[in-house]
Amino acid sequence: MTAKPLMRSPRRLKLNDSTLRDGEQAPGVAFTPAEKLAIACLLDEAGVDEIEAGTPAMGPDEMAVITQIGRSVTRARVIPWCRMIPEDLALAQATGLGSVHLSASISPMQIAAKYRKPPAQVLDMTRDVVARAVDMGLVVSVGGEDSSRAESGFLADFVGMLGQAGVQRFRYADTLGVLDPFAAFETISWLRGQTELEIEFHGHDDYGLATANTLAALRAGADVASVTVLGLGERAGNAPLEELALAAPRFLGCESGVDLRRLAPLARAVALASGRFIPEGKAVVGSAVFRHESGIHVSGLLRDANTYEAINPTHLGREREIVFGKHSGRAAINHALERLGVNATEGVATQLLEAVRHMAEQHKRTITLDEIALLFSELQCRAA
Repeated sequence: MTAKPLMRSPRRLKLNDSTLRDGEQAPGVAFTPAEKLAIACLLDEAGVDEIEAGTPAMGPDEMAVITQIGRSVTRARVIPWCRMIPEDLALAQATGLGSVHLSASISPMQIAAKYRKPPAQVLDMTRDVVARAVDMGLVVSVGGEDSSRAESGFLADFVGMLGQAGVQRFRYADTLGVLDPFAAFETISWLRGQTELEIEFHGHDDYGLATANTLAALRAGADVASVTVLGLGERAGNAPLEELALAAPRFLGCESGVDLRRLAPLARAVALASGRFIPEGKAVVGSAVFRHESGIHVSGLLRDANTYEAINPTHLGREREIVFGKHSGRAAINHALERLGVNATEGVATQLLEAVRHMAEQHKRTITLDEIALLFSELQCRAA
């Protein structure tokens, strides 16, 4: 493939959230209908553009909740995910959503293993099903499963056929997360030169590169980012909604309709429903991402927050925390004493810092302000 370095980022970041479909495919995750509806409403309130609500072929209960989601959200477009078979089209139409996402495997490995037919027949099969969907009046998106391992000639033929068939969008799926950002940029640049269809990039995180790959794809000309809350999904998961919503506007200069203040509550809701905890250091929504202990950092932050914060916590509805522990310095102790409303000599403050560090090392945790007050009182009593 010859890259065409367009360097064209979308002016408006469009997010397709698949927490309720791909996210729920994570091992052991099973949302109840009430949880799916609640998460969908939170996604809608957060400003996500599209919600991939589930797979109608899973049965009547899934059909019912997908339909209910479509009736309940007020802004997001709700899309059912379907296999590339005629039977699924009737189910998609029955939801009344007016849209469908159809998935077909397009890598040589998956074509051989799943379809057991020549690639040309996969093109014919896709053309026939897409034609039926368009005739039904559905807005059609087609996903190329395992696109990142597809042969370039077949991929070009596939998207060319989709363009002629009346499809609105092609989803380029890095199903096994085998791309790096450089390959993602090169491939999507090439693909952008092959088609006028909307291009959606669906990245998996097997090498920890889903966010970086998605940013590279958007820079190369992709129009839509496929995401899930907390990156929930199969194996290592997907590109996290919260990371793309924050990073794409900063690094690509594109606008987002997402209310960043709603990301943390949304993440907590998905974590609770999925039974997955949020790591303290999880980017954007982790409890510790605006928590500071290191003496050098705290000293700088107390003078100017920009010294050690590239992200303003208030933009995310969060607050900065200065905590006290083994790595605290004099600035932190003086800050603690100020918060307690007490004065201390330089010698007492030094002793207090040593006591705080010792306690933190012994207990392997941060030290609360109440504990610092108690330590200070003990030092005062000794000095009396």
